[in-house]
Amino acid sequence: MMVELPRSALSRRTLLRSGAAAGAGLGLAGLAPGAAAAQDAWPAAKGETMMGVPFEAHEVVRVGIIGVGNRGSSMLPLFLELDGVAITAVCDTSAEAVERAARAVVEQGRPEPAKYSAGEHDFENLLARDDVDFAYIATPWEWHTPMAVVAMRNGKHVGVECPLGVTVDELWELVDVSEQTRRHCIQLENCCYGQNELRVLRMAHDGMFGDLLHGAGAYLHDLRELLFSKTYYAGQWRRAWHTKLNADLYPTHGLGPVAAYLDVNRGDRLVRITSMSTPALGLAAYRQEHLPPDDPAWQERYAKGDATMSLIQTEQGRVIHLVHDVSNGRPYSRLNQLQGTKGVFEDYPPRIYLEPTGTPHEWGNWDDYAEHDHWLWKEVGPGPGGHGGMDYLMLYRLAQTMHLGLPPDIDVYDSATWSAPFALSARSIEQNSAPVDFPDFTRGRWRTPHPGTDSAKP
Repeated sequence: MMVELPRSALSRRTLLRSGAAAGAGLGLAGLAPGAAAAQDAWPAAKGETMMGVPFEAHEVVRVGIIGVGNRGSSMLPLFLELDGVAITAVCDTSAEAVERAARAVVEQGRPEPAKYSAGEHDFENLLARDDVDFAYIATPWEWHTPMAVVAMRNGKHVGVECPLGVTVDELWELVDVSEQTRRHCIQLENCCYGQNELRVLRMAHDGMFGDLLHGAGAYLHDLRELLFSKTYYAGQWRRAWHTKLNADLYPTHGLGPVAAYLDVNRGDRLVRITSMSTPALGLAAYRQEHLPPDDPAWQERYAKGDATMSLIQTEQGRVIHLVHDVSNGRPYSRLNQLQGTKGVFEDYPPRIYLEPTGTPHEWGNWDDYAEHDHWLWKEVGPGPGGHGGMDYLMLYRLAQTMHLGLPPDIDVYDSATWSAPFALSARSIEQNSAPVDFPDFTRGRWRTPHPGTDSAKP
C-alpha cells in the first residue's frame, strides 16, 4: 500500500501542476486509468511501491563511499561540507586512492573512516557494516547495479552515479529490490539541481510556459583527451564502452531535468523511443592524430556512433529530444530546452521568450526571472560547488530529507526511467531506428502526485 503522506509533504505546487491533479482522485495507491489493461507490460511486483515513502529520520547520516577515483574523490569534499553527515567508510580497488580519501576526511577534523581495498569485492565488507546508512557508488558502469543491489539487501539506502543500470533487466532488478527491502535507490549526478534547471521547473509548474509541448536535453562534452588518457579512467574502462555498444551512453544528464519539467512519473510517462546514430569517426580521427602507431588503442574498432539522437514520446503526446556526443570538438552543452504554448527557454547560453510580455521574435533576458529561483538557490546554493553548485545542492537536499524523515525528491522509478535510454536506444538502433516501448517502472502509478525536485521548503 502507498504510504499516506502528511499534507505538508506535498506542496500545492506539486498537487496542482499539469497532469497531477487529474490523477489525484485515483488515490495514492490507485493505478492510472487504463492501467489494468496494460499490467502484462511489466513484471509482477515483488514488494510494495516506494513512491512517496519517506526516509527514516537520521540525526547523523553515515555514508560509505565506494569508488574514490576522479568522480568519487571530487564528491568527497562536498559530503564533508554537510552538517550532520559522517563518512564512516571508503572503498576502492586502489589502496592509494583509499588512503588519499581517508586522509582528506581526517584533515577535516573527522574520525578516520574504515578502509577497504582488498580486491574487487571488498565493497561487500563495507556494505555489511552497521554504521553505514547511505552508500554512494562512483565506480565503472557495469558495477553500479550489482553494488546497489548488495547495498539495499544490507539495509542501506543507495545513491548511484549515472547510469543507474546498463540493461532493462538491471533496472527492473533495482526497482524490485528497492521495493522488497524498503530502501531507496537514487540516481545521483542527475543535473536536476542546477540554478537554471530549477528555475525553469518552477516557472513551468506555475504555468508561465503555457501547456508544455516538447523539450530537449543532452550530454555534449568533448571527452576525447580524457577517454584516451592512461590515468583518468582506470584501465580506460569508459572508452571500452565505445567499442561495445552503439547507444546513448549517458542519458540522465539531459533527460532528468526535462522529465521533471514534464512531470514524468507524476502525471505523464515516457511511452516510446526512437534512436539513431551518426558514423563513428571522432575517436578514430583523434587516435590518428595523437597516438603513436604501437599504442594498443589502434586495435580498437569503435561501434558507438559519434552522435546518438533519440526522440521520446510521452503519454500526453509531448516529445523529448535527447542527444549524446563525447567524440567531437565542441563547447559543453546539455541543451536544456523547454517549449510551451506561451513561450520557450533555451540554455547554453540561457535565453527566454514568454508571451504576452516578450518582444515578438526577440529573446528576453534570463536574469530578469531570478525571482523564480528555487528556495535551494535563494537560501543555500551554490555552496562549495560541484558542476556550478548543483552537486552540493543535490547532496544538501538528500541529507536534509534523510535528517527530517521526508521522501526523497528522486526515487527509484525516476532513476530507472532516466537511465533506460542507455539500453533502449541501442535496441532501437539495432532495429533500424524502429520505435521501442518504454518500460513503465511505476507499474501504472505514473499519475500519482508525490514529491519531486520542485520541493517545498521543509
